[in-house]
Amino acid sequence: MKATQAGFSLIELVIVVTILGLLAVTALPRFLDVTEEAQIANIEGMAGGFATGVSLVRAQWEAEGRPQEGSGDSAVNSVVYDGQLMYLTSELAGTSSPGYPVNSGSGNTDTSITMDTTRCMRVWNSILQNPATVTDTIGEAADNRYFASVEAGDCVYHLTQTLERDSSGNYTAPDGTDDGNNFVYSPGFGSVRVNINSN
Repeated sequence: MKATQAGFSLIELVIVVTILGLLAVTALPRFLDVTEEAQIANIEGMAGGFATGVSLVRAQWEAEGRPQEGSGDSAVNSVVYDGQLMYLTSELAGTSSPGYPVNSGSGNTDTSITMDTTRCMRVWNSILQNPATVTDTIGEAADNRYFASVEAGDCVYHLTQTLERDSSGNYTAPDGTDDGNNFVYSPGFGSVRVNINSN
């Protein structure tokens, strides 16, 4: 009896490799788009959650009759939101409406609408339940989901993985809202706006 050996011919192998090559060429860009779409969905979801938190803080403050801490000229708008003492904006004609979060924690009574990164991170951690990690130190960006910066007195929250990297692979500090995907919180009127920037 003669043993037969079955296998693929050279033509069959070339056809299979060609088909796999065509699939890779057409599918690869789609997979790259999925990553970008996921990053966009991430920043839009966080911005939506943040805006909801801002609205809930203001709604609670209104529902409680606009409480204040202190008295007279030193009184500041405040509310205890989800166990956190929040300090809120005051009304300044044309500049701000009252009741939007600008600071948190006992003794942190600075309620100006010109924010710094420390206050941005306090607001982030106080109004979001189980918030994503955030830092304002670029050297720690790789260990955090978000990077907080300030642009024209407003809080800017950047999705870390969309920031540029230097030649060593380290994240570089963003230059305003044109770097990476981010959202901006303007406490004067409680607005939250998203910026999507192509990588």
